[in-house]
Amino acid sequence: MKNFHRYRPYPAIKLENRTWPDNVITKAPIWCSVDLRDGNQALEKPMNLEQKINFFKFLVEIGFKEIEVGFPAASDTEYIFCRKLIEENLIPDDVVIQVLTQSREHIIRKTYEALEGVKKAVVHLYNSTSTLQRDVVFNMSKDEVKELAVSGAKLVKELAKEYGEDRFIFEYSPESFSGTEPDYAVEISDAVMEVWQPTKEKKAILNLPNTVEMATPNVYADSIEYVARNIKNRENIVISLHAHNDRGCAVAASELGVMAGADRVEGTLFGNGERTGNADIMVMALNMYTQGVDPELDFSNINKAIDIYEQSTLMPIHARHPYAGELVYTAFSGSHQDAIKKGMAKLIEHPDRWEVPYLPIDPLDVGRNYDPIIRINSQSGKGGVAYILETNFGLNLPKTFQRNFGPIVTQKSVNEDKELSPDEIKELFIDTYYVKEPLSVKYYRETATDDKVEISCDLFYKGEAITLEGDGNGIVDAFCKLLMEHFPIKFNIVNYSEHSMEYGSSSKAITYIQILDDKQNTHLGVGISKNIAKSSLRAIVSAVNDVLNK
Repeated sequence: MKNFHRYRPYPAIKLENRTWPDNVITKAPIWCSVDLRDGNQALEKPMNLEQKINFFKFLVEIGFKEIEVGFPAASDTEYIFCRKLIEENLIPDDVVIQVLTQSREHIIRKTYEALEGVKKAVVHLYNSTSTLQRDVVFNMSKDEVKELAVSGAKLVKELAKEYGEDRFIFEYSPESFSGTEPDYAVEISDAVMEVWQPTKEKKAILNLPNTVEMATPNVYADSIEYVARNIKNRENIVISLHAHNDRGCAVAASELGVMAGADRVEGTLFGNGERTGNADIMVMALNMYTQGVDPELDFSNINKAIDIYEQSTLMPIHARHPYAGELVYTAFSGSHQDAIKKGMAKLIEHPDRWEVPYLPIDPLDVGRNYDPIIRINSQSGKGGVAYILETNFGLNLPKTFQRNFGPIVTQKSVNEDKELSPDEIKELFIDTYYVKEPLSVKYYRETATDDKVEISCDLFYKGEAITLEGDGNGIVDAFCKLLMEHFPIKFNIVNYSEHSMEYGSSSKAITYIQILDDKQNTHLGVGISKNIAKSSLRAIVSAVNDVLNK
């Protein structure tokens, strides 16, 4: 890229002894959803009335107490929606709606008309203050821009008295704050607050929007701390953030802004909004959750949030979207899978503390499940394969089987150029180790005496029925001896394990056998039966068949 010289670095803010880098977020800010205004105006096909009402109800359901419902003076749809919420009493008593208005007389008046009869509302006044907007768009001086803000603030206060002063909270945004000189942002904000005269009992909101994200998040945080230090009557003002995502850092900028002293955050679910979007409130809230902070928003059913969003915006959620994406709780890498498997097993020791490698949050906490945590493709390893078989089918593979079977699964995934489903993995496991040809067990009888076990077995060998008899120290020893006496093979059992595959009296047992032949080659076999002894004999036969088939 050759034209980088056309761009200038964003100037650093001179802020001595900044304190925000040492601060920690310990409580949730005041949240304000702007999905129905900023989010909606960015859609290719804006929401209809029904979609907006459904979205509003969902925002209330998950805990938002402040919701910007639109720009009612901008269109009839916005106006009608605001009136419907008020006239049909759809706004809970503990929820405050917010409406946006430019600092223009006819727009402010139309805004109050839309709010007639409201129980409580935030009137959000804004005008652009950045150097670029002043010089290029409006061709106005600093004093002229400030006068525009002050005149709007006066009318907002005047009309509030006419419509019921106690019903309204005032909010001011020096829009394009991110491109505004910090000292001028303070100057114009002070002038607006001088008109409104906020008190501790009735605070005003000063919203400082990162309207276009122009610098790294730390610069935004510096600007927030600068204003918080220098604004008059700070104790009577709620400092609010509204970060956009042009550099992909809106969440980080909002988090650092809260550390820098902000009390409130405006944003949207899944980051919808103009251009690259807004700060994603869901991500920011769940980031807090993973740090042990109550976000005061309920995302325990994240799938419902996805459904509402996709139905309303007609846009899909990216598979890698934090916390909500289809693949965010999924590991394909072998080393990741092994670590997750071990972490999940360790949870038994401390179920009250979530500590699983590669998973910063328990999927169950957001309404997901563990099924997709480990998925198998050509990048996967033995640990992931073992986890799939254990969690889906109750197969607790011994280490020897894990080491042997992992590469077999990987090769199949490579050959077929696809991810393998749990059912496909189980089928491959059974086909590999539960070998029924050329030898199989039909029936057996055992007789125990004081010093040995006698066994008589009905077998099939290459389709023909045979009966073999033998004895030994136990049923396994006796069975191995009669096989070696009848067939030209020699082997020793070096590993044996078995377990129940399910709970209950009707559950099946699975037995894992590792044998060494006379050349010290390893052969593996499994057997499955409701009868533990029979599953052991079948496992031995499976391993022996591997010898016979070589």
